[in-house]
Amino acid sequence: MAPAPTSGPLPARGPRLHYAWVVAAVSLLVLLGSAGFRSTPSLMMDALHTEFGWSMGTISAATSVNLTLYGLTAPFAAALMDRFGVRLVVVCALLTISVGSGLTMLMREPWQLMLCWGVLVGLGSGSMAGAFATTITGRWFRARQGLVTGALTAAGAAGNLVFLPLGAWLVEEHGWRSAVVVVSLAASAVAVPVLLLMRERPADLGLLPYGATEGEPAPAVGGRALARSLRVLREAARSRAFWLLAGSFAICGATTAGLVGTHFIPAAHDHGMPVTTAASLLALVGVFDVVGTIASGWFTDRFPAERLLIVYYALRGLSLFLLPQLFAGSLEPPILAFIVFYGLDWVATVPPTVALCRRHFGEDAPIVYGWALAGHQIGAAVVAGLAGFARDALGNYDLSWYAAGGLCAVAVLLCLALRTATAGPERTVPALS
Repeated sequence: MAPAPTSGPLPARGPRLHYAWVVAAVSLLVLLGSAGFRSTPSLMMDALHTEFGWSMGTISAATSVNLTLYGLTAPFAAALMDRFGVRLVVVCALLTISVGSGLTMLMREPWQLMLCWGVLVGLGSGSMAGAFATTITGRWFRARQGLVTGALTAAGAAGNLVFLPLGAWLVEEHGWRSAVVVVSLAASAVAVPVLLLMRERPADLGLLPYGATEGEPAPAVGGRALARSLRVLREAARSRAFWLLAGSFAICGATTAGLVGTHFIPAAHDHGMPVTTAASLLALVGVFDVVGTIASGWFTDRFPAERLLIVYYALRGLSLFLLPQLFAGSLEPPILAFIVFYGLDWVATVPPTVALCRRHFGEDAPIVYGWALAGHQIGAAVVAGLAGFARDALGNYDLSWYAAGGLCAVAVLLCLALRTATAGPERTVPALS
Protein backbone atom coordinates (compact mmCIF):
# COMPACT_ATOMS: atom_id res chain seq x y z
CA MET A 1 0.00 0.00 0.00
CA ALA A 2 1.33 3.39 -0.92
CA PRO A 3 1.97 5.71 2.04
CA ALA A 4 -0.67 8.36 2.60
CA PRO A 5 0.38 11.77 1.31
CA THR A 6 1.42 14.17 3.98
CA SER A 7 -0.29 17.49 4.35
CA GLY A 8 0.93 20.80 5.61
CA PRO A 9 3.97 22.89 4.69
CA LEU A 10 7.29 21.22 4.08
CA PRO A 11 9.93 21.80 6.74
CA ALA A 12 12.04 24.85 6.04
CA ARG A 13 15.44 24.11 4.62
CA GLY A 14 18.43 25.63 6.33
CA PRO A 15 20.55 28.15 4.50
CA ARG A 16 23.05 26.61 2.14
CA LEU A 17 25.76 29.12 3.01
CA HIS A 18 26.53 29.92 6.62
CA TYR A 19 26.85 33.70 7.07
CA ALA A 20 30.25 33.12 8.64
CA TRP A 21 31.58 32.70 5.10
CA VAL A 22 30.11 36.07 4.06
CA VAL A 23 31.83 37.74 7.02
CA ALA A 24 35.05 35.92 6.14
CA ALA A 25 34.79 37.15 2.53
CA VAL A 26 34.33 40.78 3.63
CA SER A 27 37.24 40.40 6.03
CA LEU A 28 39.32 38.99 3.20
CA LEU A 29 38.58 42.07 1.10
CA VAL A 30 39.54 44.38 3.97
CA LEU A 31 42.84 42.59 4.51
CA LEU A 32 43.55 42.53 0.77
CA GLY A 33 43.28 46.29 0.67
CA SER A 34 45.17 46.82 3.92
CA ALA A 35 48.15 44.85 2.61
CA GLY A 36 48.25 46.83 -0.60
CA PHE A 37 48.17 50.11 1.31
CA ARG A 38 51.13 49.06 3.48
CA SER A 39 53.24 47.96 0.49
CA THR A 40 53.19 51.34 -1.26
CA PRO A 41 56.11 53.05 0.62
CA SER A 42 58.65 50.52 -0.72
CA LEU A 43 57.66 51.57 -4.24
CA MET A 44 58.18 55.25 -3.51
CA MET A 45 61.61 55.13 -1.85
CA ASP A 46 63.68 55.82 -4.95
CA ALA A 47 61.17 58.37 -6.27
CA LEU A 48 61.13 60.31 -2.99
CA HIS A 49 64.93 60.16 -2.81
CA THR A 50 65.17 61.58 -6.32
CA GLU A 51 62.55 64.34 -5.93
CA PHE A 52 63.32 65.56 -2.40
CA GLY A 53 66.90 64.37 -1.87
CA TRP A 54 65.92 62.54 1.33
CA SER A 55 68.26 59.72 2.36
CA MET A 56 67.13 56.10 2.47
CA GLY A 57 67.52 56.25 6.25
CA THR A 58 65.12 59.20 6.50
CA ILE A 59 62.51 57.54 4.30
CA SER A 60 62.95 54.25 6.17
CA ALA A 61 62.37 56.09 9.45
CA ALA A 62 58.86 57.00 8.27
CA THR A 63 58.28 53.36 7.40
CA SER A 64 59.51 52.42 10.88
CA VAL A 65 56.94 54.75 12.46
CA ASN A 66 54.26 53.13 10.30
CA LEU A 67 55.31 49.61 11.28
CA THR A 68 55.57 50.48 14.98
CA LEU A 69 52.11 52.03 15.16
CA TYR A 70 50.73 49.20 13.03
CA GLY A 71 51.83 46.82 15.77
CA LEU A 72 51.02 48.91 18.84
CA THR A 73 47.51 49.65 17.58
CA ALA A 74 46.57 45.99 17.16
CA PRO A 75 45.89 45.00 20.81
CA PHE A 76 43.86 48.15 21.44
CA ALA A 77 41.95 47.64 18.20
CA ALA A 78 40.94 44.16 19.35
CA ALA A 79 39.54 45.59 22.58
CA LEU A 80 37.86 48.44 20.69
CA MET A 81 36.17 45.89 18.42
CA ASP A 82 34.76 44.18 21.50
CA ARG A 83 33.64 47.50 22.94
CA PHE A 84 32.30 49.38 19.89
CA GLY A 85 31.96 46.72 17.20
CA VAL A 86 34.08 45.45 14.33
CA ARG A 87 32.22 47.42 11.67
CA LEU A 88 32.72 50.84 13.28
CA VAL A 89 36.41 50.27 14.04
CA VAL A 90 37.22 48.96 10.55
CA VAL A 91 35.36 51.76 8.73
CA CYS A 92 37.13 54.41 10.83
CA ALA A 93 40.46 52.71 10.12
CA LEU A 94 39.86 52.67 6.36
CA LEU A 95 38.92 56.36 6.33
CA THR A 96 42.04 57.18 8.35
CA ILE A 97 44.16 55.42 5.73
CA SER A 98 42.35 57.29 2.97
CA VAL A 99 43.03 60.68 4.60
CA GLY A 100 46.65 59.86 5.50
CA SER A 101 47.62 58.62 2.06
CA GLY A 102 45.78 61.44 0.30
CA LEU A 103 47.56 64.12 2.31
CA THR A 104 50.99 62.83 1.25
CA MET A 105 50.43 64.50 -2.13
CA LEU A 106 50.92 67.86 -0.38
CA MET A 107 54.06 67.02 1.60
CA ARG A 108 57.34 68.88 1.23
CA GLU A 109 59.26 67.91 4.39
CA PRO A 110 60.25 64.53 5.92
CA TRP A 111 58.14 65.13 9.05
CA GLN A 112 55.08 65.33 6.83
CA LEU A 113 55.85 61.89 5.41
CA MET A 114 56.18 60.58 8.98
CA LEU A 115 52.88 62.18 9.99
CA CYS A 116 50.83 61.10 6.97
CA TRP A 117 52.24 57.72 6.05
CA GLY A 118 53.89 56.92 9.36
CA VAL A 119 51.22 57.97 11.88
CA LEU A 120 47.87 58.06 10.05
CA VAL A 121 48.35 55.09 7.72
CA GLY A 122 50.12 53.19 10.51
CA LEU A 123 47.20 53.69 12.91
CA GLY A 124 44.63 52.82 10.26
CA SER A 125 46.32 49.68 8.99
CA GLY A 126 47.14 48.58 12.54
CA SER A 127 43.43 48.58 13.35
CA MET A 128 42.99 45.91 10.68
CA ALA A 129 46.03 43.87 11.67
CA GLY A 130 46.15 40.25 12.75
CA ALA A 131 43.93 40.91 15.76
CA PHE A 132 41.10 41.60 13.31
CA ALA A 133 41.46 38.19 11.66
CA THR A 134 41.75 36.53 15.07
CA THR A 135 38.57 38.28 16.26
CA ILE A 136 36.62 37.20 13.17
CA THR A 137 37.71 33.56 13.30
CA GLY A 138 37.19 33.38 17.05
CA ARG A 139 33.64 34.74 16.86
CA TRP A 140 32.36 33.08 13.70
CA PHE A 141 34.15 29.73 13.41
CA ARG A 142 34.55 26.64 15.58
CA ALA A 143 35.48 24.30 12.74
CA ARG A 144 38.13 25.27 10.16
CA GLN A 145 39.67 27.94 12.41
CA GLY A 146 43.21 27.21 11.28
CA LEU A 147 42.26 27.13 7.63
CA VAL A 148 40.29 30.40 7.77
CA THR A 149 43.06 32.09 9.77
CA GLY A 150 45.52 31.00 7.09
CA ALA A 151 43.27 32.29 4.30
CA LEU A 152 42.78 35.69 5.96
CA THR A 153 46.50 35.96 6.64
CA ALA A 154 47.23 35.07 3.02
CA ALA A 155 45.03 37.98 1.97
CA GLY A 156 47.96 40.21 2.84
CA ALA A 157 50.04 38.53 0.20
CA ALA A 158 47.23 38.58 -2.32
CA GLY A 159 46.87 42.32 -1.77
CA ASN A 160 50.47 42.74 -2.81
CA LEU A 161 49.70 40.85 -6.02
CA VAL A 162 47.36 43.65 -7.05
CA PHE A 163 48.98 46.76 -5.60
CA LEU A 164 52.69 46.15 -6.15
CA PRO A 165 52.66 45.74 -9.96
CA LEU A 166 49.98 48.42 -10.36
CA GLY A 167 51.75 50.78 -7.95
CA ALA A 168 55.13 50.24 -9.60
CA TRP A 169 53.64 51.00 -13.00
CA LEU A 170 51.94 54.15 -11.70
CA VAL A 171 55.14 55.38 -10.04
CA GLU A 172 57.18 54.75 -13.18
CA GLU A 173 54.67 56.21 -15.65
CA HIS A 174 52.82 58.90 -13.69
CA GLY A 175 54.86 59.59 -10.57
CA TRP A 176 54.47 58.53 -6.97
CA ARG A 177 51.51 60.84 -6.33
CA SER A 178 49.32 58.79 -8.66
CA ALA A 179 49.97 55.72 -6.53
CA VAL A 180 48.90 57.39 -3.29
CA VAL A 181 45.72 58.68 -4.96
CA VAL A 182 44.81 55.09 -5.85
CA VAL A 183 45.47 53.98 -2.27
CA SER A 184 43.30 56.78 -0.90
CA LEU A 185 40.37 55.99 -3.20
CA ALA A 186 40.67 52.23 -2.68
CA ALA A 187 40.58 52.58 1.11
CA SER A 188 37.36 54.56 0.87
CA ALA A 189 35.83 52.04 -1.55
CA VAL A 190 36.57 49.05 0.70
CA ALA A 191 34.59 50.70 3.51
CA VAL A 192 31.33 50.25 1.54
CA PRO A 193 31.00 46.43 1.76
CA VAL A 194 32.03 46.60 5.41
CA LEU A 195 29.11 48.93 6.13
CA LEU A 196 26.67 46.83 4.13
CA LEU A 197 27.63 43.24 4.98
CA MET A 198 29.70 43.04 8.16
CA ARG A 199 27.90 41.66 11.23
CA GLU A 200 29.28 41.49 14.75
CA ARG A 201 28.42 37.97 15.96
CA PRO A 202 26.47 34.90 14.78
CA ALA A 203 23.92 35.46 17.54
CA ASP A 204 22.92 38.74 15.89
CA LEU A 205 21.47 36.65 13.06
CA GLY A 206 20.16 33.85 15.26
CA LEU A 207 23.03 31.54 14.24
CA LEU A 208 25.66 29.47 15.96
CA PRO A 209 29.30 29.86 14.94
CA TYR A 210 30.21 27.69 11.97
CA GLY A 211 30.87 24.17 13.24
CA ALA A 212 29.39 24.82 16.72
CA THR A 213 26.83 22.37 18.10
CA GLU A 214 25.51 24.37 21.02
CA GLY A 215 25.02 27.97 21.99
CA GLU A 216 27.51 30.01 23.95
CA PRO A 217 26.92 32.62 26.63
CA ALA A 218 26.86 36.18 25.35
CA PRO A 219 30.10 38.03 26.12
CA ALA A 220 29.99 40.77 28.69
CA VAL A 221 30.97 43.85 26.71
CA GLY A 222 31.83 46.91 28.73
CA GLY A 223 34.58 48.83 30.37
CA ARG A 224 37.36 50.79 28.78
CA ALA A 225 39.24 49.25 25.87
CA LEU A 226 42.55 50.79 26.96
CA ALA A 227 42.26 49.42 30.50
CA ARG A 228 41.31 45.98 29.27
CA SER A 229 44.17 45.80 26.77
CA LEU A 230 46.72 46.76 29.41
CA ARG A 231 45.21 44.38 31.95
CA VAL A 232 45.39 41.46 29.52
CA LEU A 233 49.01 42.35 28.76
CA ARG A 234 49.85 42.42 32.47
CA GLU A 235 48.29 38.99 32.97
CA ALA A 236 49.85 37.51 29.84
CA ALA A 237 53.30 38.86 30.75
CA ARG A 238 53.37 36.45 33.68
CA SER A 239 53.46 33.57 31.20
CA ARG A 240 56.75 32.30 29.81
CA ALA A 241 54.94 31.24 26.64
CA PHE A 242 53.93 34.85 25.93
CA TRP A 243 57.52 36.09 25.90
CA LEU A 244 58.69 33.22 23.73
CA LEU A 245 55.86 33.83 21.27
CA ALA A 246 56.39 37.60 21.25
CA GLY A 247 60.16 37.23 20.82
CA SER A 248 59.95 34.79 17.93
CA PHE A 249 57.20 36.83 16.32
CA ALA A 250 59.35 39.98 16.58
CA ILE A 251 61.99 38.15 14.54
CA CYS A 252 59.28 37.15 12.07
CA GLY A 253 58.45 40.82 11.54
CA ALA A 254 62.10 41.81 11.27
CA THR A 255 62.76 39.25 8.54
CA THR A 256 59.60 39.89 6.50
CA ALA A 257 57.88 43.30 6.58
CA GLY A 258 60.89 45.05 8.10
CA LEU A 259 63.59 43.89 5.72
CA VAL A 260 62.19 42.16 2.65
CA GLY A 261 58.91 44.06 2.47
CA THR A 262 60.63 47.44 2.83
CA HIS A 263 64.03 46.98 1.19
CA PHE A 264 63.82 44.17 -1.38
CA ILE A 265 62.86 46.54 -4.21
CA PRO A 266 65.64 49.12 -3.61
CA ALA A 267 68.14 46.29 -2.97
CA ALA A 268 67.30 44.66 -6.28
CA HIS A 269 67.47 48.07 -7.95
CA ASP A 270 71.01 48.47 -6.55
CA HIS A 271 71.96 45.45 -8.66
CA GLY A 272 70.52 46.98 -11.83
CA MET A 273 67.05 45.45 -11.74
CA PRO A 274 64.22 47.80 -12.85
CA VAL A 275 61.80 48.83 -10.11
CA THR A 276 58.84 47.35 -11.99
CA THR A 277 60.60 43.98 -12.26
CA ALA A 278 61.58 44.00 -8.58
CA ALA A 279 58.02 44.93 -7.59
CA SER A 280 56.69 42.07 -9.69
CA LEU A 281 59.05 39.68 -7.92
CA LEU A 282 57.87 40.91 -4.53
CA ALA A 283 54.29 40.46 -5.72
CA LEU A 284 55.23 36.94 -6.83
CA VAL A 285 56.28 36.28 -3.23
CA GLY A 286 52.63 36.91 -2.50
CA VAL A 287 51.50 34.20 -4.93
CA PHE A 288 53.44 31.56 -3.07
CA ASP A 289 52.62 33.11 0.28
CA VAL A 290 48.93 32.51 -0.40
CA VAL A 291 49.69 28.83 -0.99
CA GLY A 292 52.09 28.57 1.96
CA THR A 293 49.88 30.35 4.48
CA ILE A 294 46.70 28.46 3.62
CA ALA A 295 48.70 25.23 3.76
CA SER A 296 50.10 26.35 7.11
CA GLY A 297 46.56 26.81 8.40
CA TRP A 298 45.73 23.28 7.26
CA PHE A 299 48.90 21.96 8.92
CA THR A 300 48.07 23.84 12.12
CA ASP A 301 44.78 21.95 12.41
CA ARG A 302 46.76 18.68 12.28
CA PHE A 303 50.32 19.10 13.62
CA PRO A 304 51.93 20.63 16.74
CA ALA A 305 52.21 24.38 16.21
CA GLU A 306 55.63 24.63 17.87
CA ARG A 307 57.17 22.15 15.44
CA LEU A 308 55.78 24.05 12.48
CA LEU A 309 57.35 27.29 13.72
CA ILE A 310 60.75 25.61 14.13
CA VAL A 311 60.65 24.40 10.52
CA TYR A 312 59.43 27.74 9.16
CA TYR A 313 62.12 29.86 10.85
CA ALA A 314 64.91 27.44 9.94
CA LEU A 315 63.97 27.50 6.24
CA ARG A 316 63.58 31.27 6.22
CA GLY A 317 67.00 31.80 7.76
CA LEU A 318 68.61 29.57 5.14
CA SER A 319 67.01 31.50 2.28
CA LEU A 320 68.09 34.90 3.66
CA PHE A 321 71.69 33.76 4.12
CA LEU A 322 71.80 32.87 0.42
CA LEU A 323 70.02 35.95 -0.96
CA PRO A 324 73.03 38.32 -1.38
CA GLN A 325 74.55 35.91 -3.91
CA LEU A 326 71.31 35.63 -5.91
CA PHE A 327 70.64 39.24 -6.94
CA ALA A 328 71.16 40.12 -10.60
CA GLY A 329 70.21 42.86 -13.02
CA SER A 330 67.62 40.67 -14.73
CA LEU A 331 65.42 37.71 -13.96
CA GLU A 332 67.61 34.66 -13.38
CA PRO A 333 66.68 31.17 -12.09
CA PRO A 334 68.44 31.62 -8.70
CA ILE A 335 66.42 34.71 -7.70
CA LEU A 336 63.22 33.06 -8.92
CA ALA A 337 64.03 30.03 -6.77
CA PHE A 338 64.44 32.33 -3.76
CA ILE A 339 61.07 33.96 -4.47
CA VAL A 340 59.33 30.57 -4.51
CA PHE A 341 61.12 29.23 -1.44
CA TYR A 342 60.85 32.39 0.63
CA GLY A 343 57.31 33.11 -0.51
CA LEU A 344 55.99 29.82 0.83
CA ASP A 345 57.33 30.84 4.25
CA TRP A 346 56.47 34.57 4.26
CA VAL A 347 53.69 34.61 6.88
CA ALA A 348 53.19 30.89 7.35
CA THR A 349 54.11 31.56 10.99
CA VAL A 350 50.78 33.29 11.69
CA PRO A 351 48.34 30.33 11.92
CA PRO A 352 50.47 28.36 14.42
CA THR A 353 51.16 31.53 16.44
CA VAL A 354 47.43 32.29 16.61
CA ALA A 355 46.73 28.68 17.60
CA LEU A 356 49.25 28.91 20.46
CA CYS A 357 47.67 32.17 21.64
CA ARG A 358 44.27 30.48 21.73
CA ARG A 359 45.69 27.49 23.58
CA HIS A 360 47.32 29.55 26.31
CA PHE A 361 45.01 32.56 26.63
CA GLY A 362 41.52 31.43 25.69
CA GLU A 363 38.97 34.21 25.10
CA ASP A 364 41.66 36.88 25.40
CA ALA A 365 43.60 35.39 22.48
CA PRO A 366 42.79 38.26 20.03
CA ILE A 367 44.21 40.86 22.43
CA VAL A 368 47.19 38.71 23.40
CA TYR A 369 47.89 38.05 19.73
CA GLY A 370 47.60 41.80 19.20
CA TRP A 371 50.40 42.33 21.74
CA ALA A 372 52.46 39.61 20.07
CA LEU A 373 51.81 41.39 16.78
CA ALA A 374 53.05 44.60 18.40
CA GLY A 375 56.32 42.78 19.00
CA HIS A 376 56.25 41.60 15.38
CA GLN A 377 55.92 45.14 14.10
CA ILE A 378 58.45 46.63 16.51
CA GLY A 379 60.93 44.07 15.23
CA ALA A 380 59.97 45.07 11.68
CA ALA A 381 60.30 48.77 12.47
CA VAL A 382 63.75 48.43 14.05
CA VAL A 383 65.14 46.44 11.13
CA ALA A 384 63.46 48.65 8.50
CA GLY A 385 65.24 51.67 9.95
CA LEU A 386 68.58 49.98 10.61
CA ALA A 387 68.72 48.47 7.12
CA GLY A 388 68.14 51.89 5.59
CA PHE A 389 70.96 53.46 7.60
CA ALA A 390 73.21 50.46 6.83
CA ARG A 391 72.54 50.99 3.13
CA ASP A 392 73.54 54.66 3.46
CA ALA A 393 76.74 53.74 5.35
CA LEU A 394 77.89 50.62 3.47
CA GLY A 395 76.42 51.15 0.01
CA ASN A 396 74.65 47.78 0.00
CA TYR A 397 72.29 45.56 2.01
CA ASP A 398 74.51 42.47 2.36
CA LEU A 399 75.06 42.80 6.11
CA SER A 400 71.31 43.19 6.66
CA TRP A 401 70.52 39.93 4.85
CA TYR A 402 73.12 37.97 6.84
CA ALA A 403 71.97 39.47 10.14
CA ALA A 404 68.37 38.51 9.33
CA GLY A 405 69.44 34.94 8.70
CA GLY A 406 71.11 34.90 12.12
CA LEU A 407 67.96 36.24 13.76
CA CYS A 408 66.00 33.32 12.29
CA ALA A 409 68.40 30.94 14.07
CA VAL A 410 67.55 32.72 17.34
CA ALA A 411 63.83 32.25 16.57
CA VAL A 412 64.40 28.52 16.17
CA LEU A 413 65.91 28.43 19.67
CA LEU A 414 62.95 30.36 21.09
CA CYS A 415 60.50 27.93 19.52
CA LEU A 416 62.45 24.98 20.91
CA ALA A 417 62.05 26.57 24.34
CA LEU A 418 58.36 27.09 23.57
CA ARG A 419 57.96 23.33 23.16
CA THR A 420 59.25 22.90 26.70
CA ALA A 421 56.95 25.63 27.98
CA THR A 422 53.98 23.99 26.29
CA ALA A 423 54.79 20.55 27.65
CA GLY A 424 54.73 21.80 31.22
CA PRO A 425 51.76 23.13 33.15
CA GLU A 426 50.70 26.48 31.79
CA ARG A 427 48.39 28.92 33.50
CA THR A 428 45.58 30.07 31.27
CA VAL A 429 44.76 33.75 31.49
CA PRO A 430 41.12 34.15 32.48
CA ALA A 431 38.77 35.93 30.12
CA LEU A 432 38.23 39.54 31.05
CA SER A 433 35.41 40.28 28.65
